[in-house]
Amino acid sequence: MVGYPTVRNFVKAATFTATLTCRHLRTEPARLPLLGLRLLPGPARQGARSALGRTGALARAYALWDAGRRAEALDTVRGAAHGASNRRVARFAAFALAVEQPGPAEELIARLPEGRIRAGLAHRLALTTGRAVREDPPGQWHPLTVAPRGRTLHHDTMNDQESTDTGLRILHLVTNALPHTNAGYTQRTHRIALGQRAAGLEPHVATRAGYPLSKGVFDTRSNVEVDGIRYHRLLPWLAPADHAAELRAGLRLALPLAERLRPDVLHAASNHGNAELALELGRRLGAPVVYEVRGFLEESWLSRDPSRSTEDAYYRAERARETACMHAADLVVTLGETMRAEITGRGVDPAKVTVVPNAVDESFLEPLPDGGGLRRELGIGADDFVVGTTTSCYSYEGLDTLVDAVAELRRRGVAAHALIVGDGPELGALRERAAAAGLEGAAHFPGRVPADEVRRHHAALDVFCVPRRDERVSRLVTPLKPVEAMAGGLPVVAGDLDALREIVEPGTTGEVVPPECPGELADCLEKLAADPETRSDYGRAARERVGRHRTWEAAAHRYIESYRDLRGGW
Repeated sequence: MVGYPTVRNFVKAATFTATLTCRHLRTEPARLPLLGLRLLPGPARQGARSALGRTGALARAYALWDAGRRAEALDTVRGAAHGASNRRVARFAAFALAVEQPGPAEELIARLPEGRIRAGLAHRLALTTGRAVREDPPGQWHPLTVAPRGRTLHHDTMNDQESTDTGLRILHLVTNALPHTNAGYTQRTHRIALGQRAAGLEPHVATRAGYPLSKGVFDTRSNVEVDGIRYHRLLPWLAPADHAAELRAGLRLALPLAERLRPDVLHAASNHGNAELALELGRRLGAPVVYEVRGFLEESWLSRDPSRSTEDAYYRAERARETACMHAADLVVTLGETMRAEITGRGVDPAKVTVVPNAVDESFLEPLPDGGGLRRELGIGADDFVVGTTTSCYSYEGLDTLVDAVAELRRRGVAAHALIVGDGPELGALRERAAAAGLEGAAHFPGRVPADEVRRHHAALDVFCVPRRDERVSRLVTPLKPVEAMAGGLPVVAGDLDALREIVEPGTTGEVVPPECPGELADCLEKLAADPETRSDYGRAARERVGRHRTWEAAAHRYIESYRDLRGGW
C-alpha cells in the first residue's frame, strides 16, 4: 500500500470532519454518542459503556444499545419517560430516532404537546420511516436533468502523458473500498480490478466524495495502492450538506482526475449516486458509461423495518433514481438472472443488460487449510458437526433461523455448533438469542475477520448455510459469500429463493429449504450431519462448478467483451 498524506490534505480532512460533525450536531445530535462509541477501540469502548451505564437513563440506553441489548435500551427510555419533563421526553424520542426505532419514537412524540419541538421530531420521524424525503431545492443542479450526453472530448485527439497503449483504461466509481471497508461490495470491486489488470486492462478506482473521512476514518491520503490497484479519494474541503451537494463535490473533484486519466470506460457500481456522477462525467468527456447494479438498495431499506412500504416516499424516490440511471447508462451489468429480470422489468432494453456473476480468485479453488486448529481454539470437537456462514449480520440474512435450527439439533442429540463470522446491527441480538437458547459454548460469533482469515474459518465448517428470509431483497440479490465457500469444497444449504437457486443446485451442490423454517432447516442439517459422504460429493461438485464458471479471470474477459462492444459503438 502506498500513498502519503500532505499538509494540505490534513487541513482539508480536518475541515471536512469539523463540518461533518457540526452538521450531525445540528441535524441529528442524538446519533453522535453512537458514532463515538463505534469509533473507540474494544477495551475503551467497553469502559465507556460501563461508565455510561452508571449515569442517567439516556446514557444507560446508549450503552445498552451499543452492547446489543436493544430491548433493554428501549425499555429504559420508555420507563424513564413516565413523569419526565417535555424536554427529557423529547431527548428520549430523539434517541429512538437515532437508533431507527420509529415505533417507540412515535409513542414518545405523542406524549409531547403541540408545538415546534413536536413538529420537528415528527418531521424527522417521517424522514426516518421514509414517509417523506429530503427534496432538492427548486432549480438545484442534478446530473439526470442536464442536456443529453455529448462527445465533447475525443480520446484519439488527446495528448496525455499518462496514456498507455497496453489496453483499455477503466475508471471505476464506487461508494467505499479497501483497505478501510472490507465487505462483499469492496471485495467485488477489488477482484474485478485485479482480474482486469491480469487481462491487460488498466483499472483505477475512485470512491465517493468524502470517503473514508465520512465513515470516521481519518486517512488523508488522496490515493492508495492495494495489491497494485490504485484507489483515488475525492476529498472535498467541506462535508456536503445533501445528495445534490455531494454530486457537485464529486464532479468538481472527479472531472480533473478523469481528464488526467483519460478513461476509455466509466464504470459505476451501485448506488445511483455513483451512476449519476459517471453519467455526467461521460457526458462531458464523451466516454461510455457502465452501471453495475450490485443490489437494489431500496429493497435493502425496505427489509430493515416491517412497517416500511413500497408506497413510502423514500422507496419510490430511490427506485425512480436507480431506474433512471439504468435507462441512461450505455450498458447495465448485474449479478444474476433474477436481478436481470427485475431490471428489464423496469423497461430497460434487454439488449444492454448483461450478467457478470459473483466469482472467486483461483486461489479459492485450492484445498482448504486444516480447520482443526480453529476448532480447538473455539472449543469444538474434531467430530462435532459445524454449520455456519460468513456474512453481514442484517435481519434479512435470517441468521436467527440458523441459531434456532442449531438449538433444535442439539435438543435432538446432534453435537452441532453454529459458527457465524461477520459483524452488523443484528450481531448483539443474535448473541442474546443463542444464549437464551442454551447454546453457550455451541454458538460462536468471532465478528468480522480479515480477508485472509476467511478460508481458515471455512475450513472449520462442515456445511455453509445461507438462511435468508423470504423478502424482496433476498429473492432478487445473489450473494458472494456462498460462492467463495463452494470454491473451497463446502456444500451449501440455502433458503429456497430464486436468487439462491442460481447458486445452489439441490441434490448436486447442496440443498434448499423453505426460508424462516428452523425445524425444516434442522431436518436437512441432521441428515447431512449423519452423511459425510453426501457432504463430500456436494462439496466436490460445488468446487467444480465454481471453477468452470465463476472465477474473476473469466469475469474480466466478460467485461472486456462488453467494453469493446461499447467502444465499437462510439
